[in-house]
Amino acid sequence: METRSPKGRRSAESAIYEYVETTWAPTLSPAGSSSPSKPTRKSSRAYSKGFHYSFPARPGHLTPLALTPHPEPQLLRLRPSSLRTQEISHLLTGVFRNLYSAEVIGEDVSTNLIKARGSENARHEEFVDELQQIRELYKQRLDEVEMLERHIIQARARSLAEKERAMTQAKVQVLEDLVKLPPVKTVFRWCIDSQLLQKHHLICPEDYYSDTVPFCSAPKAIFLPGCSKLTFSCEKRSVPKKELNKKLEVSCKQQLVKFEDELDHTVDSLSWDSTPKVKQRARETVKKTSLAKNKNWMNHLRVPQRQLERLLLARMESRNQFLKNPRFFPPNTPYGGKSLVFPPKKPAQRGEFQSVEPEESCTEAPVFLAKPSIGFFTDYEIGSVYEMVIALQNTTSTSRYLRVLPPSTPHFSLGLGMFPGKGGMVAPGMTCQYIVQFVPDCLGDFDDFILVETQSAHTLLIPLQARRPPPVLTLSPVLDCGYCLIGGVKLTRFICKNVGFSVGKFCIMPKKSWPPPSIRAVATFGFVEQLPFGILPSVFELAPGYATLVEVLFYPRSLGKAEQTFIIVCDNCQTQELVIVGTGQLVALDLIYISGEKSQPEPGELTDLTAQHFIRFEPENLLSTARKQLIIRNATHVELAFHWQIVKPNLQPLMPGETYSMDSIKYHPDRETAFSIVPQKGVLSPHTDHEFILSFSPHEPRDFHSVLQMVLEDVPEPVSSEAESLEDSAYCVDDVIVLEIEVKGSVEPFQVVLEPYALIIPGESYIGINVKKDFKMWNNSKSPIRYMWGKISDCHIIEVEPCTGVIEPSEVGDFELNFTGGVPGPTSHDLLCEIKDSPSPVVLHIEAAFKGPVLFINVSALQFGLLRLGQKATISVEIHNISQLPGRWHMKESPVCLEERLEDVSPFDIEPSSGQLHPLRECRVDITLEALHCQRLQTVLELQVENGAWSYLPVYAEVQKPHVYLQSSQVEVSNLYLGVPRRAAVTLINGTLLPTRFLWGKLLGQQANFCTVTVSPRRGLLGPSKECQIKLELTTHTQEELTDLALPCHVSGMKKPLVLGISGKPKGLQVAITISMDGSDSSTQQWPGHLNELCLDFGSTVPLRTRVNCQLILTNCSPIQTPFTLKFEYFGSSPNSLSKKSSLPDMPPALLKTMRIQEHLARRERLDFMESMLSHGKGAAFFPHVSEGMLGAYQQLSIDITACANMWGEYWDSLICTVGDLPPAVIPVHMAVVGCPISSLRTTYYTTDQFQKEPVIRFGTQVSGGDTVTRTLRLNNSSPCDIRLDWETYAPEDKEDRLVELLVFYGPPFPLRDQAGHELLCPETPGGSFSLWSPSPSNASASSLEAAPSVEGGFSASGRAAEKFISVILQEHEGVASDHPYCVSPKQVVPAGGSSIIYVSFTPMVLSPHILHKVECTAYALGFMSLDDKVEREIPGKRRRLQDFAVGPLRLDLHGYVRLAQLSVELDCDSGMEFRCQASDLIPEQPCSGVLSELVTTRQVKLTNTTEIPHYFQLLVSRPFFVSQDGASRSQRAPGPGRKQACEEETASSGKQLVLRPQENMLVSGGRGGEGVRSPRLDGTHSHVPMSTSTSHTHSLTSHAPLPRVCALAKVSPWLDSGVSSLPLVAGQQEPAKDVVAFRVSPNSGLLEARPTNAPPNSITLQVYFTARSSELYESTLVVEGVLGEAACTLRLRGQGSYDERYMLPHQL
Repeated sequence: METRSPKGRRSAESAIYEYVETTWAPTLSPAGSSSPSKPTRKSSRAYSKGFHYSFPARPGHLTPLALTPHPEPQLLRLRPSSLRTQEISHLLTGVFRNLYSAEVIGEDVSTNLIKARGSENARHEEFVDELQQIRELYKQRLDEVEMLERHIIQARARSLAEKERAMTQAKVQVLEDLVKLPPVKTVFRWCIDSQLLQKHHLICPEDYYSDTVPFCSAPKAIFLPGCSKLTFSCEKRSVPKKELNKKLEVSCKQQLVKFEDELDHTVDSLSWDSTPKVKQRARETVKKTSLAKNKNWMNHLRVPQRQLERLLLARMESRNQFLKNPRFFPPNTPYGGKSLVFPPKKPAQRGEFQSVEPEESCTEAPVFLAKPSIGFFTDYEIGSVYEMVIALQNTTSTSRYLRVLPPSTPHFSLGLGMFPGKGGMVAPGMTCQYIVQFVPDCLGDFDDFILVETQSAHTLLIPLQARRPPPVLTLSPVLDCGYCLIGGVKLTRFICKNVGFSVGKFCIMPKKSWPPPSIRAVATFGFVEQLPFGILPSVFELAPGYATLVEVLFYPRSLGKAEQTFIIVCDNCQTQELVIVGTGQLVALDLIYISGEKSQPEPGELTDLTAQHFIRFEPENLLSTARKQLIIRNATHVELAFHWQIVKPNLQPLMPGETYSMDSIKYHPDRETAFSIVPQKGVLSPHTDHEFILSFSPHEPRDFHSVLQMVLEDVPEPVSSEAESLEDSAYCVDDVIVLEIEVKGSVEPFQVVLEPYALIIPGESYIGINVKKDFKMWNNSKSPIRYMWGKISDCHIIEVEPCTGVIEPSEVGDFELNFTGGVPGPTSHDLLCEIKDSPSPVVLHIEAAFKGPVLFINVSALQFGLLRLGQKATISVEIHNISQLPGRWHMKESPVCLEERLEDVSPFDIEPSSGQLHPLRECRVDITLEALHCQRLQTVLELQVENGAWSYLPVYAEVQKPHVYLQSSQVEVSNLYLGVPRRAAVTLINGTLLPTRFLWGKLLGQQANFCTVTVSPRRGLLGPSKECQIKLELTTHTQEELTDLALPCHVSGMKKPLVLGISGKPKGLQVAITISMDGSDSSTQQWPGHLNELCLDFGSTVPLRTRVNCQLILTNCSPIQTPFTLKFEYFGSSPNSLSKKSSLPDMPPALLKTMRIQEHLARRERLDFMESMLSHGKGAAFFPHVSEGMLGAYQQLSIDITACANMWGEYWDSLICTVGDLPPAVIPVHMAVVGCPISSLRTTYYTTDQFQKEPVIRFGTQVSGGDTVTRTLRLNNSSPCDIRLDWETYAPEDKEDRLVELLVFYGPPFPLRDQAGHELLCPETPGGSFSLWSPSPSNASASSLEAAPSVEGGFSASGRAAEKFISVILQEHEGVASDHPYCVSPKQVVPAGGSSIIYVSFTPMVLSPHILHKVECTAYALGFMSLDDKVEREIPGKRRRLQDFAVGPLRLDLHGYVRLAQLSVELDCDSGMEFRCQASDLIPEQPCSGVLSELVTTRQVKLTNTTEIPHYFQLLVSRPFFVSQDGASRSQRAPGPGRKQACEEETASSGKQLVLRPQENMLVSGGRGGEGVRSPRLDGTHSHVPMSTSTSHTHSLTSHAPLPRVCALAKVSPWLDSGVSSLPLVAGQQEPAKDVVAFRVSPNSGLLEARPTNAPPNSITLQVYFTARSSELYESTLVVEGVLGEAACTLRLRGQGSYDERYMLPHQL
């Protein structure tokens, strides 16, 4: 990516060390690098960047004074021993000492300073920076020196190796090594980089070589070394030694010249292809051959003997020679085969010693040629594979092998070679081909090469290049958004155009987000935000030459300049920084100038409380205007919209130091103000002074006081700087009052003075003569006055001029009085002048006297002009009586003129010729002249006035004959259409000065009946010498060529009429039809003509219940108005679909105007329109908005055609377009509709979504193993067809080994079934169906393969569809068919336009007890749609609807959770549910009442539902335990059978089903009910909590009930087992005595407390009373019984009474 921007500013560091572009020629070519022949170019800018960022910085505390300690003084250097040396270092050392000899800053010191940088001293940091730059520059220079030295050494090695190769090749060509070969031309200039040497100011070969480098080498001759040529001396058998050496030297020089040319060609053409081999040869030891030491050996053998020896040697070698295969010889050698590209050289003559060897060739011709020579790729995209075929042709005469080294980079790859034969050998002239593949991973540039190695010494290099021109954007690197108010929003648009040559995709992101993890992570569809800026769009694509608008949103939050940096990333891996700048400002306005004197309020004068400025106007008159100039400066750089408002002042007297409250400030508009300001509203330009005109125009006599307020409109409120995005910031604007000016003004009356105040006209004036008199009127007011003078015209006429006008203040008005007397004698009048808005007028007094009147004619001469012979002309004149008296007059022609013309009778007829004219009246006289003969008449008429002066009227006339002609007698009408008027122009010329009348006649000729001509003007008067443009309008009713038409023109005064010939060629009706679809190109066809190419295609993926529009454009290419009609053949809708309007809802009118209601009504209107279109029930409808009308002349009529459908399928129809009398045009119509018409949602609107997603049916969380949960779902069918749904439920499955499913069906995939689910056999289907797997098509992209032959045309001739016996469907695997845990029922038909109900059930699975968390259950149900009616499936040529797998099914996503039932139990005590009770607890508080029959002991249990689902459960216990939900007390006692009945009821209620809501708890009371003491111990009983989830909780319930033991002795004391119960005792006699009342026990009942722990048993004293009734012996038994059923204790009682009161002890009796 490139951007056109001004040249970037370079830093100071990079500018210092910037050098010229450097060219490096690397010596090594590692794998993956570019071609060795291409130098690597690096810019010095890379060095500057590297130097700037290469070393990290660390804070330090060094200062410039503490860099290094003062060095010790250096010793003086010794003087050189030689006096001739030029060494002067000892002199410099002696003079400068340490400054010259000591090292200032060594390498170690500089390294330490750089590492320890970070001091707070700025000068020290600057010094360290400069030191670092110097050190880096020093290292750079050393590296450059090393690089130059290495480059020169390598160049010398390559030159030496090439020289040795050339010498070796020259030796091979020489037959006899008689002389030493001369040295070859050096190739050092080709091995060294001259540009690199010049850059570093070194001597290069171009400095000492004057010849120019040739572009190509010269043609090569047959190479023949000069040393092998026969000289003239050898031919003569006598060769001197000097001459022989000289000739050998010349021949060798010639051979070396040829070799140099060949070497130039080799180096220039092959560049540095052989560089790797040359380097390899340079490493080998250079071996030089030396000549024989004895250089005079040729003189030892005579010539005849030498010839004989040579002959014997040649015979011996000829016996051993045999023909070898040329391919075993290196190419470009005598035996290596000839080149097919370069022609062979002719052999040279050698005399009688002609060599028997074949001619040698030294031409370094290439062995293989690459076609193309460079592999070049362009216009590539990411992810694509591009291939190119490279052919290698053998250019030699022998078969050759080759080896191709593949490219080194991963972007290029080389395929296997294709050879013309087997074995990999290429015959002469044949080619082998290699396919090069290029796979780009980005849109950047790529370079690579292919090496082809052959038997030649040079390697063929084929460069591979991939170049894609980068896109170039015209977007500036700095986008200035300008100024904006704080809190406001400013949208700035910048045009971004791609002026490059390739398409580019760009992404804009904040700089802080670069580099992103992925482009999709930062790419957004809205604004790219980086407060306070936002950019839209963030992602865009631009083709070459296209442009887009980049919108920058500026939302300043603080005052001052804001700047943010964004990154523009291109898809070719290039980035560019984009800086956005904006300035936030506050509102600032200043009133800098007020014209006039400065106004100050008077002492004690009330002024407005909030006004900032005070302006007072001078007193003005009514309806006058005073103005003041105000200059207001907008100190901001933002346009501010404003308006002025005038309010009443807030007047409130304040004491010194008192302030007003804001509650007392009221703004009431001043409706009766006299002040105004211009302009009233507008926009304040940024940072500009604006002029305002303040006007004061009082309209009533009073004082005016107002306040002018400047209100700025839509001023944003400052926002908080804590907002993180544009969406978080609230944009609020309001009108703000920024300037208040208080103005005052008063009113004063007008002051007008006349000069003179009276006019007296001296002398007498004639009656009827206007007397004028001047006077003045002064305006001494402060404002202009508007006056109006009155008029007197009763007997005298008195007027003032001007009668109305305006006089400016302190100005005078000049007036003229016009006085016309009507009655003789003196007169006096008062003339009134009304002053506007003045209560009293101004009076002017006038006096004058008059006499006598006069008559005159209103014209000075009578011009009859040009008259036609025999014509009568009448001219009227008026005679005015300007006097105030009546006058008698008489008019006639002068007799003198009659005598001069020798005529007795005057040709003038004057009517009336005499009369009386009243004063100031006029009389009209008609003067008629009859032209009797042609002449030029000049005479005088006399007006005779009684008692007055006569008047004379000159008369002039000219009499002539008429002459008229046509400019062109033939007119040809072009662009003539049938039945359309066509205009043409004809020029009619009058050749005389006589006005002539003309009249056009009727059309004449054989074709006059087929034409209509309208002439405008049809008749008229043609002026003298004038031309008249006649507009001819011709309407033809035939298409035959017009050749016989004539139009006559009758001219008055001419005997013969003028004839105009008319011709032309009529044309017929021409109409063009254009179809314009949204997002596609328009197609236009001429009519009449070929309309077969027109097609109205609404698309192949039109969603259901969606309006699709297109435009049918009828263009009338002729001026013929014609009717047209549009009609669809089958799917047309009613023409009154648009006329049907929905009624308005019954709601208030104000509510109907709201935006939401308007949108709802518009949506409802669109819904009603589409329902009206589809009312015919065909599933689709096409509706032209204009079905018939008139197509005007040259009119282009655009007709909207709407298509919609409520049923899927492919529809075909024909649009019949009839225009005038042209043949009807039939336009095919096509539309393919996709989507599902069945939905669980009520479709009240039409959407553009193809696949309306159904809501997820959620079953919530259910208990494991619970009951089946059923959801009722109503399916609405919006189509006019009955649709059968076959439901299948699937469980999602994600397996890597199952990607696709192969479904095989025999017969229809979803046959029709009865209520029981059995398949109904249809006559057109073979039977049942079979599938390889259970179908699970989530994506309806299956493809059907028919095993049996089928008819592709839809229905056959008999109307039956092609039968599909076996269907094979391949689709994506997504789930497995399963009816558990979800199931859908029933499989039913959704009626057309109606609804049906389905039931979706969810059966929770049974989970394992160790699964603690809830388990997610997801599935989906697919309803495959089928049409049982054949007509609904297909109508041939009209519609076709697919079904089953070919149509996307209705998908219902099912979701639910299953978890175990779980209740947490919290007991009220740590002992658990163990009940411990005592038998004594059955004793009531009143023991006498009896023992309790039942004892209830309760424990409370808290049950908590910790899940999100309600739990239904029961608590089951066995007797005597019971459960109660109400809170029972800890111990309840209820005696008798009533308590027993209550316990039974509680026990029954415990078996009821309880419910516990999610996250709620319940307090349950569990108790034990004991029936007396019959259950002494209950242990091991459990309570169960069965719940609806088949899960129960078990708790142990244990009860202990110990019974006491009582021992009754003298003192009754109980013996208890556990010591925890009380004992109730009942004492009584077991055996009754004789006297019942003899013995008595007290107390007879009581309560014996239990034995305390670790204490003796408790006892109670019973007193036994004996009352003897006689002296008899009484015996009785005292029985102590426990009420709890203990063993009774007995006590024997015995007693005897006496009468002598003697008491005896019992043992004495």
